[in-house]
Amino acid sequence: MRFHVPHDHPCLPGHFPGRPLVPGVLLLERVAAAIEARHGAVGPLRLPQVKFLRPLLPGQEAEVVLEGAAPCWRFEVRGDGGVLARGEVQADARR
Repeated sequence: MRFHVPHDHPCLPGHFPGRPLVPGVLLLERVAAAIEARHGAVGPLRLPQVKFLRPLLPGQEAEVVLEGAAPCWRFEVRGDGGVLARGEVQADARR
């Protein structure tokens, strides 16, 4: 799933003044959206492992790449400069 965050997205002011960066939580939101696009609603998710490797700037394109199947996926968020974030997502069995 490819995406970009526009320069006027409401999460950017204050993150960080003078040099806005896309917050990591927004990248994780896109990971969850990619999982739901592929598998439908999966309910609450856990993130036992996440590593942010480089920033995503407003307007830059990125892609969520998923491996695995329910209830556990590995993911990478990739941009032009390489891997931006990677980790593991698990469907929370306690629903």
